[in-house]
Amino acid sequence: MKAIYLVKFGESKSAFQIRECEKPAAGDQEVVIRVHASGLNFADVMARRGLYKDAPPLPAVLGYDVGGTIDQVGKDVKNLSIGQPVLGFTRFGGYAEYVSTPADAVTPLPEGWDYARATALGTQACTAVYLAEEATHLYSGEKVLIQAASGGVGRLLVQIAKQYGCEIFGTASTPKLDYLFEIGVDHPIDYLKQDFFEVIRGMNVKLDVVFDNLGGKRYKQGLKLLGPCGRIISYGAADQNRGSKTSKWDTIKLGLGFGFHSPIPLVVKSQAMIGVNMLRIADYRPMIMKKMLSRSVELARTGVLDPRLDKTFPADQIADAHDWLESRKSMGKVAILWD
Repeated sequence: MKAIYLVKFGESKSAFQIRECEKPAAGDQEVVIRVHASGLNFADVMARRGLYKDAPPLPAVLGYDVGGTIDQVGKDVKNLSIGQPVLGFTRFGGYAEYVSTPADAVTPLPEGWDYARATALGTQACTAVYLAEEATHLYSGEKVLIQAASGGVGRLLVQIAKQYGCEIFGTASTPKLDYLFEIGVDHPIDYLKQDFFEVIRGMNVKLDVVFDNLGGKRYKQGLKLLGPCGRIISYGAADQNRGSKTSKWDTIKLGLGFGFHSPIPLVVKSQAMIGVNMLRIADYRPMIMKKMLSRSVELARTGVLDPRLDKTFPADQIADAHDWLESRKSMGKVAILWD
């Protein structure tokens, strides 16, 4: 079978090689999936840039989300069958024609679903659902700020927040503002021309929830906008991705930007600071990940979530796929196709 290996850090054109390798076998509690589509996530770009500490050592096969059909079933697996269309979550290894993964990291797909589109229900939708329904809970009328609201996780958070009846503030670049209106953001903010902190503070608004994937000083600004009983949930530090490598000083500046926080003001105001890393959940709470996968597919089936597919590339154009995702021009899932 073929798999795409990350062989060096840096620019995408020289970072990947397609290699022949041995097809995996299913362990007792695993399945093997014949992959039709592999989803890309921004963590893959950071791994290619050498910025992702959780990435495996080189040479490595990246990729978390796959859509395909069951090829093999382990002897202890009872709820999945050969030929069944599925969405699978992999702990890396997703850029391949076949992957093995625990059965608990796989959920059935309705017949006829597009496999590439379904990969948006993997890491991105599971993250959004966990943030909005597990890390916190949204209530009707709450004022919610979603950073990078047009991104893969952000747009799905918008859809969930609308379902709960929230008033949504969302940031995006100038070309994506119309898209924010389209998906239901009440107050789109152009981060290229406006300071979200000044815009929201100027409206005399206190936020109930902030979903932050930027980190640094923007996290600290979001915290300052919270009202009593407010929650800020951090699930990334996209501001770290500024070039092929970050220096130690860049990392220090990012950390200092977050600020230093005492729990006393949080207790006084009944506020919460919450951090989310979906890899840790997959590692230490696999049943929660299983729940998130099933919940994501159910929300899509009932129309709450629209797993938008932005663009697909043949697997041998992985460099182009990475460049497109890294350009931040995409509005939806980017995937590579194996057949």
